[in-house]
Amino acid sequence: MTAEPILSVEGFSKHFELHEQAKTIPSSSNVNFDVYAGKLTALIGPTGAGKSSVLKGIYRTYLPSSGRITYHAANGTSLNLALADEHQILELRSREIGFVTQFLHALPRQSTEDVVAQPLYQRGVSREQGRQKAREVLANLNIPERLWGVPPATFSGGEKQRVNLARGLIAKPRLLLLDEPTASLDPTTTDRVVEMIQAMKAEGTAMLAIFHHPDLVERLADNVVTLTPPVALNNKEVTS
Repeated sequence: MTAEPILSVEGFSKHFELHEQAKTIPSSSNVNFDVYAGKLTALIGPTGAGKSSVLKGIYRTYLPSSGRITYHAANGTSLNLALADEHQILELRSREIGFVTQFLHALPRQSTEDVVAQPLYQRGVSREQGRQKAREVLANLNIPERLWGVPPATFSGGEKQRVNLARGLIAKPRLLLLDEPTASLDPTTTDRVVEMIQAMKAEGTAMLAIFHHPDLVERLADNVVTLTPPVALNNKEVTS
């Protein structure tokens, strides 16, 4: 018996309208795949294939142009994320769906440990417990203890990426989206991240990821989906 996917993407497309120029810029076209509990699905393809647009469409940073994104929630209900209202999306983000991007966004004067613990605070975890858990994850990602209590605004690119990873991994969501999470990391820290991802997979987390290095796809992916760049023809979206 085949397990039911946590996420099913059917016919996903995303394009951007440049109204002043009367142009349509295609980003992703007719993307289809499933994501399963305890498995990692990797999106691969050249620059311009729309890999990040797919992740942002699922997380609803972008509103999909067309297609269906079916998410099977922990309570047994199914929801089309492409049509869900903002309240439903925010609730899923706080409880079930996590996203690790390439860039860190945080309040200017918030300490690093509080930035990392924020997903736990949203779930009702106390400040003391949240900070303790954040310190454990920060230590595991080789972020020096002297940085835990200060804001990450002045951190290096690699340090900010590790803070972003810590925040994304700490809450152990049912579905985790990863957009090149190791792009700025050294080999030792990358290996730590690989171990953490493998541990989360073993605990049942479903993952959809874009990786900068093909060897990470080889090490971590259970399923691989290849995207090709869409092209514009007579201002209409087609698949190349």
